[in-house]
Amino acid sequence: MIILAPVVQIPAELEKQFVVIDHELPNHNQLVAIAEDLNGGPLPDSIQGRVLDAASGLTRGEAEGAFALSLARHGQIHPSTVFELKARSLARSGLVRVHKGNERFEDLGGLDALKSFACRALQAGGKVPPRGIVLLSVPGCGKSAFAKALGNEAGRPMLHLDIGALMGSLVGQTETNIRQVLKIAEAMSPCVLFIDEVEKAFSGVGGQGDSGVTTRIFGTLLTWLADKTSDVFVVVTANDISKLPAEFTRAERFDGIFFIDLPDRKEKDAVWNLAKQRFGHHEGSDHPPDTDWTGAEITSCCRLASLLGLPLKEAAHVVVPVAKTAHESVESLRQWAQGRCLSANQPGI
Repeated sequence: MIILAPVVQIPAELEKQFVVIDHELPNHNQLVAIAEDLNGGPLPDSIQGRVLDAASGLTRGEAEGAFALSLARHGQIHPSTVFELKARSLARSGLVRVHKGNERFEDLGGLDALKSFACRALQAGGKVPPRGIVLLSVPGCGKSAFAKALGNEAGRPMLHLDIGALMGSLVGQTETNIRQVLKIAEAMSPCVLFIDEVEKAFSGVGGQGDSGVTTRIFGTLLTWLADKTSDVFVVVTANDISKLPAEFTRAERFDGIFFIDLPDRKEKDAVWNLAKQRFGHHEGSDHPPDTDWTGAEITSCCRLASLLGLPLKEAAHVVVPVAKTAHESVESLRQWAQGRCLSANQPGI
């Protein structure tokens, strides 16, 4: 008797009667065979690598469908069509989505030490696969923007994982979802896996409000982070890392923990220039006093000035800095990061 199922839930009485075989997603060699079978011959060397990178992470059926659609559209297997189908397929699953934007490091003011560290860690041909980084900062200082730009800068697909989307209504469904996401990430390696505001998802670890589901998926993620050998660079962001258990940030789970503080004068000037250019303000136009402003607040001021037809100094009256609305939280975060985190602006602690 052979039973095929996407999820294995064998009753206890029958567990010893079955051997469970877990089929992995197709590797590069298998994808090559599928593509050559549909193409009627070998793929051109000029596109073979890009086609395989675009198809990695797909099931056999999904890969066949993407290759066939590309042949129907272009008369050849084209990487852009395969990537488009993959992005749609992952989006339909609701577990993880492929971010495809045009963000670059040059669009971010400052963060020089962080940019340098990430580029060196992700340089092609490295002897040791990188693990990832944790980004801790005040809201609005560029954590998410950095993660989105990193994929383009390193030439890797960027997967955005929403922990809340993993939660299933059926018993065991959530645990199955997290394992499936990690399999997809490993199949798509080399890639960047972005987990945003992780403390919101795991701050309740150890509680019994969800029958221990959060604790179990947290344990699965911890084990994978420590044991993974695939080239998946994990970028985790948090606004309050003190809510997470200490074992999450221990050595050999991440390559570094970076604190992104409020931008200094040089970084603010860079953000002002970028935001003015983006929203059509004259580069030399006067901007308001920006003491304790974040990059997001500078961008908001420029956007509101264009939206409301106001000078920048008048639009600034609508912006209330988070350093004032959450002063105590900002100071507490800075104190926690002191001596514990790497600086995102300059090398060192």
